[in-house]
Amino acid sequence: MRRQPYASLALWALAGCTMLGEPCGALSLPRTSAVPGGIAIVPLEVDSPTAPVAYAQGHRVLVTQLEGRWVAVVGIPLAAEPGRSLLALHSPASKLLGFEIGPKQYATQSLKVAPRQVNPSPKDLARIARERARIEKALSRWSEALPASLKLPQPVPGVRSSSFGLRRVFNGEARNPHSGMDIAAPTGTPVLAPLAGEVIDTGNFFFNGNTVFVDHGAGFISMYCHLSRIAVKPGQRVQAGAILGQVGMTGRVTGPHLHWGLLLNHAWVDPELFVQGAGE
Repeated sequence: MRRQPYASLALWALAGCTMLGEPCGALSLPRTSAVPGGIAIVPLEVDSPTAPVAYAQGHRVLVTQLEGRWVAVVGIPLAAEPGRSLLALHSPASKLLGFEIGPKQYATQSLKVAPRQVNPSPKDLARIARERARIEKALSRWSEALPASLKLPQPVPGVRSSSFGLRRVFNGEARNPHSGMDIAAPTGTPVLAPLAGEVIDTGNFFFNGNTVFVDHGAGFISMYCHLSRIAVKPGQRVQAGAILGQVGMTGRVTGPHLHWGLLLNHAWVDPELFVQGAGE
């Protein structure tokens, strides 16, 4: 039996939409934070009955309407430099639109893990290279249908044990910043899809452990890592509230938790901006 926090999850996430891809009215947008790892809402300044096509750093961006005007919902990469950034509008007319990226200082976190997870062997490096190509294929997925919403519940209840953007130092060696939200929960806790979509891929990866990737539409992709069990298969359609797997501690971890990543136009963005009620 599911716990009470999940009881209304599917009904809330599907309110106003019966399934992914059907008209859902105005799309609920995330909170705006035009900083590295954040979200910029960019007016496209075009009068067109159909959605314009726009790109940011070579990746197509999600376009929707806000108060009757077309806007691009742009994910800003963590590696982006503060300052002027450009959005390329390809249709109905070709032009460049500018928007500003502000500064953001993230904290630093030091962790102790197995030495093999910091300095992999040649065999492990070969595995990591193969997995990187597979993960890149999943993250490059684009489907035309808009997601049902861009305001989400957490996939599991629990305390956020590690925040997005932390500069990670493993065994004294600096690594890439944390690109998702870690939610501490007991092993075996069900991980629920916060939004309808299609499972792109699943598998066991060197760093991420047991992982599920879900396409929610228009370049909005979610990732669930370190699972003890995977409950879905590639190609499977899932509705909001479907069980994707269970919390675990597979891959590079120091304890049981869910690593939840959200990708928009191929940029990892802060999940807190999408969580219903957070910061509102």
